[in-house]
Amino acid sequence: MSAPRLPLARAVSPLELFFDLVFVLALGQLTHHLVSHLSWRGAAEALVALIAVVGIWTFTTFEITMLDVERKTTQIITVVVMAFGLFANAGIAHAFDDSPWLFVVPMLAALIGPCVYAAVTAPGEALREHFLRVLLWFAVSAPLWLIGAATEPGTRLWFWAAAAAIDLIGTWAAHPIPGRRIHSRQLAFDAEHIVERMRLFLIIMLGETVLTLGRVITEHHDDALVLTMAFGCFVALVCLWQMYFARAERQVVRHITRTADPIAAVHLGLSAIYGVVAGLVMFAAGAEMLLGHAHTAPAGAAGVLVLTGPAVYLLSQAFYFYRETRRDWVPRVVGAAVLVAASIVAYHLPPWAVVVLLVLGLGGLAVRLSRTL
Repeated sequence: MSAPRLPLARAVSPLELFFDLVFVLALGQLTHHLVSHLSWRGAAEALVALIAVVGIWTFTTFEITMLDVERKTTQIITVVVMAFGLFANAGIAHAFDDSPWLFVVPMLAALIGPCVYAAVTAPGEALREHFLRVLLWFAVSAPLWLIGAATEPGTRLWFWAAAAAIDLIGTWAAHPIPGRRIHSRQLAFDAEHIVERMRLFLIIMLGETVLTLGRVITEHHDDALVLTMAFGCFVALVCLWQMYFARAERQVVRHITRTADPIAAVHLGLSAIYGVVAGLVMFAAGAEMLLGHAHTAPAGAAGVLVLTGPAVYLLSQAFYFYRETRRDWVPRVVGAAVLVAASIVAYHLPPWAVVVLLVLGLGGLAVRLSRTL
């Protein structure tokens, strides 16, 4: 028999909301890096940095939920990670040229320091073993981060890409160790709390994209074409918001409260966050470039980013819904495929036509999902 839907066991604290604000800077920095280094290498650099900073958020969010943010020591850890995260996020701007240490040292400190603390003080042997396993994975990736920082900018990306891949695989695979398995069903866990954390984090990330549009509107306040296109991008952003918050969120919460393994379900959601943030960064960067060159044809790479960013966003959500609820994932995959196909044409279209395709594609999908029962 399914368990009834329960209220949140503990509300999201002001400190957790304060912590999330540090990552508004990260999204802005990643967007700026992609705009300033619009190439395959620049995209790879942005992806590596994104994996690192989103990793800080996902790991810390999971950790402070397990350790209880109401404890004084956990609150201190959260504030310390905030400080490290602030410097790491600010360091993205010059991480791949003349100042790699400002990025990599705070990033590693934010990940490894709290993990050491949790491995020693976490309640329960299984939980302490989990954090010990995370440390073993960090022991493999951390030297690559440090070696990359010490090398020339031309080769740094290769070391950091390997380190980021190890961290990402470790997170997605729940940091496995051969011969040892932790059964997550046996651990007490406030799953609804993390769902709320992911919800608020997504709102903050969408809000940063709104700020990007606002900056462009301010700079082109007397250009009717730019203002019209900016409104179209805003409508598209509202559609992205609606696709999750209109009803999908209720499905997630309902599933979390009824599943026999809430930790596994939450882990999958945290894994999907990487794709959601990547999609929003691509969309924000593409929109900034597209609106900044509204009178230039063709749209080029900006048009591709504006359409493929939402596609990545949708595919990340589709992955979660397919694995966990088996509902509403097909329309998201189809919508993403349509956007990717449109992006091929968009490269050669004028910017205003790309925005039209964007609004039509996302608007139609939003209507389709709102009618799904």
